Amino acid sequence: MSSIDTRSTFFPKSRSAQTESAQGGSKVGATNGNSAERTTEIIDRTGADAKVNIGDGVKDFARIKKAAVNAPEQDNSEKIARLKAQIAAGTYEVDYDGLADKILTTEF
Repeated sequence: MSSIDTRSTFFPKSRSAQTESAQGGSKVGATNGNSAERTTEIIDRTGADAKVNIGDGVKDFARIKKAAVNAPEQDNSEKIARLKAQIAAGTYEVDYDGLADKILTTEF
């Protein structure tokens, strides 16, 4: 058997790269990263594969969430206190037509 290591030194921390470094070998990019030419080659080969498409629904959701987060906070405490007082006093009246309209617009 031959003692020649034919494994690639693409991964700088691989066993073959470490062995060669310990033996005084000097391969370009083996321990110091890739050369400029190799970096360009890697980018050219993987550029088409490294794309991500984000759907329109996700983009819309992100815009809506951002608008909701940036919207001014509303203080409904006065309205809630008024409704609680009406319910407690027994004077609150349900607007049945308005309630039916809301249900229909929500369902359809």
